[in-house]
Amino acid sequence: MNDDATYQNFIERYAAGRVPWDDELPPPEVTALLDTLPPGRALDLGCGYGRAAILMARYGWQVDAVDYVPQAITGATARAQAAGVAGRIHFHTASVTNLAFLDGPYDLALDVGCMHALSGAELQAYRDELCRLLRPYAHYLLFVHVRDEAAEPETDAGGLHKATIDSLFAKGFNVERVEHGVTQVEDRPPWHSAWFWFQRRSANTI
Repeated sequence: MNDDATYQNFIERYAAGRVPWDDELPPPEVTALLDTLPPGRALDLGCGYGRAAILMARYGWQVDAVDYVPQAITGATARAQAAGVAGRIHFHTASVTNLAFLDGPYDLALDVGCMHALSGAELQAYRDELCRLLRPYAHYLLFVHVRDEAAEPETDAGGLHKATIDSLFAKGFNVERVEHGVTQVEDRPPWHSAWFWFQRRSANTI
């Protein structure tokens, strides 16, 4: 997933404890969606310390949670054990662009701030894995840094143009809802963000 510099940055962040997404609970959008769905199989992409995976497990879901940072997976595993839900979650140290070790179908996929660090062929591989693993009509909830198409190139510090996201998922997914907002992390300038609620089409639509 992404380049060596990005990976090293995450390694250093976890080692230094600079993990601003380490809240006790995931964003309320995640909880609101879980409140509407019967439990099934879920995929947590870029799971970090496992806050969403743990919540899904508490709702009765069986979860596969993936992150390529070993410290994240170690911490998430310990937290799931402490929460008493370790039996419902399998944590995997791996890239979200290569999930060949997983077999579907999944009823739900969740990505809170992982995909927007990808580019080019990585995005295509990520999308193809989702298409392979999600059952028809499964749900996919995505939180992403949306860059200004006129002023911010996608190659600058991560983030994706909305047109890129729309094009990427045009064939395999229906967009149910999009909510735009502004996010501020630590002392950095605020950036444009959005939540996307997708639903998988048929298994043959890639």
